[in-house]
Amino acid sequence: MSETIQDGKFVELTYQVIDKKSEHVLTRVEFPLGYVHGHNEILAPSVHKELEGKSAGDVIEVPIDGNQIFGPRDESLVFTERTVSVPEAYRQIGTSILMEGEKGQTRSFIVTRMDDQTLTIDGNNPLCGREVVFKLEILTVREANDEETRAGGAIIAGANIDPSLMRPV
Repeated sequence: MSETIQDGKFVELTYQVIDKKSEHVLTRVEFPLGYVHGHNEILAPSVHKELEGKSAGDVIEVPIDGNQIFGPRDESLVFTERTVSVPEAYRQIGTSILMEGEKGQTRSFIVTRMDDQTLTIDGNNPLCGREVVFKLEILTVREANDEETRAGGAIIAGANIDPSLMRPV
């Protein structure tokens, strides 16, 4: 009998995020992503809930409403600048730029458009306003060892990562 996903189990999976309307793959994680279920929630809570009880080899699809998780799009977080006033290191679509607001809060912006004259950056989460489907393939389900439980996920040989720095995505 194969093991099923529940709290304390080490899980490895891959996933795709698919736009429900266009059916385009927005992002894909093809390398195994390992975590300890119930100790390090690395995906949306609704995805973790749907994973419970599943086994290695299962493929599941979980619909997600980006508005519920990230809120509606806020057009005041979209800026267009003249390309010449933006440092060259940021002049590529998909580049992430960490910016600080007036009160010291930080937000990640992504370069979403660029032409010869202008560059557009967007501070909205890319899933805002979208309905998507998380398609997950479960590769491994087993009892987590003590080290994995303390770290909340896979232990990489030679890596020295402080588990308190790990945050849900």
